Amino acid sequence: MNKIFYLLLSTFFAFSFFIFGWLSHGAYTPGKKIKKISYLEKIKRRKVLNVVLLNAPTTYYIGVDGPQGFEYDLLDEYAKYLGVKLKIKIAHTIAEALELSKDVNVDITSASLTKTALRKKNYYFGPSYFEVQEQVVCYRGMLNKSRFPRDVEDLKGLSILVGEQTSYQETIHSLENDGFDINATYSKNLSTEEILEKVSKHEVDCTIADSNIYALNLRYYPEIAMAFAISGREQLAWILKDGAADLKEDMYKWLNFYNQQGKIAQLKDHYYSYVLFFDYYNTKMFYKRIKSRLPKYKKLFQEAATRFGIPWTLLASISYQESHWNARAKSFTGVRGLMMLTRHTAKLLGVKNRLDPKQSIVGGTRHIKQMLKFVGNDVKGESRLKFALAAYNIGMGHIRDAQVLAKEIGLNENIWSDLKVVLPLLSQKKYYRGLQYGYARGSESVKYVEAIYNYRDILEKKLESHVKTTTLHQ
Repeated sequence: MNKIFYLLLSTFFAFSFFIFGWLSHGAYTPGKKIKKISYLEKIKRRKVLNVVLLNAPTTYYIGVDGPQGFEYDLLDEYAKYLGVKLKIKIAHTIAEALELSKDVNVDITSASLTKTALRKKNYYFGPSYFEVQEQVVCYRGMLNKSRFPRDVEDLKGLSILVGEQTSYQETIHSLENDGFDINATYSKNLSTEEILEKVSKHEVDCTIADSNIYALNLRYYPEIAMAFAISGREQLAWILKDGAADLKEDMYKWLNFYNQQGKIAQLKDHYYSYVLFFDYYNTKMFYKRIKSRLPKYKKLFQEAATRFGIPWTLLASISYQESHWNARAKSFTGVRGLMMLTRHTAKLLGVKNRLDPKQSIVGGTRHIKQMLKFVGNDVKGESRLKFALAAYNIGMGHIRDAQVLAKEIGLNENIWSDLKVVLPLLSQKKYYRGLQYGYARGSESVKYVEAIYNYRDILEKKLESHVKTTTLHQ
């Protein structure tokens, strides 16, 4: 009896568990699978786009009104399109940029990187945004000695220097594999711009540089000259994280839209076309415009000079350097008028219409007067005005950096003759790396100040000659 009872009881529990399991299974509805967050969505959620940028004139640097550079402007616009902030990590050489690209927190690496066959094996590239061509650049003085190369075979016996891990190094290795005899050395620490400077001083015969880099640096280093193109047309592109296919696709769509709006063309015109156009203006044109343009604005310069206590010939020379006395001068970045004021600066100065000659001259003169107030009290005499003019061009932050550097290397930080020796050093990594405002085209600000004073001398001598001529005929 007990056996039968236990058997029935066991059967009941077994049947109960079966029914429970069956009912539970029938009542279960599988939930939705957890969707993996895309790379682009992660960026949007964190509201930050982490970017490595090469600190160089073709990519990113601190200008008078803050960060600028062709690649910086593009990425800044893309970040705004995404509704996120741009967070920048600076690299000083191509090799350093490529190393930083391995950081898991970096989304994009932007360093004027050519999409070479070797690089495509090691890095995941995003869309191309610029087309360049590698060019052999040599010391101009070699033209007179019949040593200036015209093709690859002519490179034999010449000293050639390029940066490590650059596309130029790949090009040279490829040529060497093809049997060409090339005496090349590779620098880990020097940027392409620093190597171009060495070429201009004939410390090395030649280097290789992308066409955009050469064009941008030609006005700074007039002793360099393009020998010949050593590659076909190549594409610059950004390095993205592996697997960031959705980010790549989104960037393609945005760049296409941005290009259709004509914004890419405007950026290229701002950073490259204007540079080449600027070089055509010379002293002969200045003499011509003293007669044709200056008379329209001379009285306005004189009135501003009386009001602010700055020589009118200096104000006129500044205006010529800025706009060539073109009241409607403008650039893509928003710089306008005779004194080429930015929209932000004009607003601070109370200028409502930058294309109005009087407002522009008064606003620009007031701005120079403000720069004078920021110059340290230890800077005396004519140096004060030259410091202010350099700050007008490059920004007071970089002037302060130059003063710090001057003191460190044993020069007088309060006189222009010493400061103009130091300012060009702000473009060299070993000097600017430890400074607050970093890279700056200091040599440009020196040339800016010197050009203004040169124009002033010409103008005053021209006026003096006119006065003497008038007196003789009275």
